[in-house]
Amino acid sequence: MRYAKRGRLRFTSHRDISRAVERAVRRAGIPVAYSAGFSPHPKISYAGAAPTGVASEAEYLEIGVTTPCDPEQVRQDLDGSLPPGLDVLDVVAAGPGGLADRLEVSDWEVRLPGADRELAEVAAEKFLAAGTVEVERLTKKGPRRFDAREAVLGLTVSEGTDRTAAQVLGGPCVILRMVVRHMTPAVRPDDVLTGLRLVADFAPPVPPEVTRLAQGPLDASTGALADPLDLDRDTTRGGEAGPASEHVAG
Repeated sequence: MRYAKRGRLRFTSHRDISRAVERAVRRAGIPVAYSAGFSPHPKISYAGAAPTGVASEAEYLEIGVTTPCDPEQVRQDLDGSLPPGLDVLDVVAAGPGGLADRLEVSDWEVRLPGADRELAEVAAEKFLAAGTVEVERLTKKGPRRFDAREAVLGLTVSEGTDRTAAQVLGGPCVILRMVVRHMTPAVRPDDVLTGLRLVADFAPPVPPEVTRLAQGPLDASTGALADPLDLDRDTTRGGEAGPASEHVAG
């Protein structure tokens, strides 16, 4: 399943989203499978979840079910059972292979209200020209330093209009588009912004608004992101019903 995290729901933690999904699955009557053992849990797994405070048009999860389900009916029922701002966009029957392994790259949009476009362009050029850009982030294990440059496959600067929390268009703002490879440790948009400050002293005057537009496998021939669910769609069209009868994936 691909779902979106929009508006004020971007401030919802992953744990709260998990609870909302579990309640919605029960409310929608989806025949979810449960794990074995003393404390069974619904078989719902998440892949590549965006950080708290970040909106997304491309979040993914898999649901194990006990009986075959119609993907479009699951999409409608689950979408109707989730709060506005958590919107189910696509559901397919799962084919072979792991979904998480296909999420290789993310395409991010970072809106910077009040920032200077020329300064942003200079900073982006210096960042891309650098061999390495070491940044530091506080993790659960304490401060950690890593290279933010290696993961960035593309970084462009444009100009658009700001959006308020109510999604009302406001004044002009600088827009960064960055394509970032999934690595360990994960390089996030705020790490790239830290890198821009280090290489060019560029810092937005107000907190940025970050949205993940897509994530998936990288097409080596075109450099574009592919839909991670296309493989499942191709398997379903080919008539291979084994794994598809056991899982609904997204």
